[in-house]
Amino acid sequence: MNVKSHFTFNKQQRSGILLLLLLIISLLCVYWFVDFSEEDTFDISSAEIVSAQKELDSLRLVEIENRKPKKNRFNPNFITDYKGYTLGMTNEEIDRLLQYRKEGKWINSAADFKRVTGVSDSLLSELSPYFKFPDWVTNSRPKSNFKDYKSEKGFAEKPFAQKIDLNKATEVQLQQVSGIGEALSKRIISYREKLGGFSNDIQLYSVYGLEASVVQRTLNLFTVKTPKNISKINVNTASASDISTIPGISFDMAKKIWEYRILHEKVNNIQELDKIEGMTERKLQLIQLYLSVE
Repeated sequence: MNVKSHFTFNKQQRSGILLLLLLIISLLCVYWFVDFSEEDTFDISSAEIVSAQKELDSLRLVEIENRKPKKNRFNPNFITDYKGYTLGMTNEEIDRLLQYRKEGKWINSAADFKRVTGVSDSLLSELSPYFKFPDWVTNSRPKSNFKDYKSEKGFAEKPFAQKIDLNKATEVQLQQVSGIGEALSKRIISYREKLGGFSNDIQLYSVYGLEASVVQRTLNLFTVKTPKNISKINVNTASASDISTIPGISFDMAKKIWEYRILHEKVNNIQELDKIEGMTERKLQLIQLYLSVE
């Protein structure tokens, strides 16, 4: 085999090889000795760029904060095992709280919570802003004297015998009262039908759009003479949903009544419910028609 022939080049081939070597060496020199990096012409130290960067950083922080799980206010008396774990309480602290509640006792302040559970001051300071206690715990008010709504009228009423039965009054008769037109008279009749008949004059205050002064003028001419019988609800066994079925009582107020009974274990007298925040004298009179303590 003739190997030598593969390494034999003519003059033209040798010139081509030499040219290729020179080209390779030139490229290597350019690669090693020429700086191809471009000068950064973008000035990040300018006031406009710094201001924009700060705004982006603040927006980024806001977004990070928004993505964090939100803490809602809660009543610490109803903390469960899972809730306590998510709040950072230890098993021992949760067990102390649950045992305290099993004994029928209630926590009414952040100090009570710390005393019962034994949580650290740092955890207490983190949790206490989210504690939500019933209004009568945080905003207790002295018991007011219970007034009869009739004392607010400011004028002498007609004798009972001269009054028209509110459960039989017609729209035309109701329109004799100053302040009651066609719309309000229809609304009174509609509300009466919804109730199945009035049981007490106080229920007239629950008619939407009927001002107290107009109600007082109405009750100078009308009164309930044939009251509808009401089956009362035992407030000590009723749920918030049961209490909310009382006409004129919102679910929020019904829940407050239920919470009051749970907190105090038992309601001994309906009039003690006037301690509840938002309870008015007329509303309490209305509640007395529907609730009992037995």
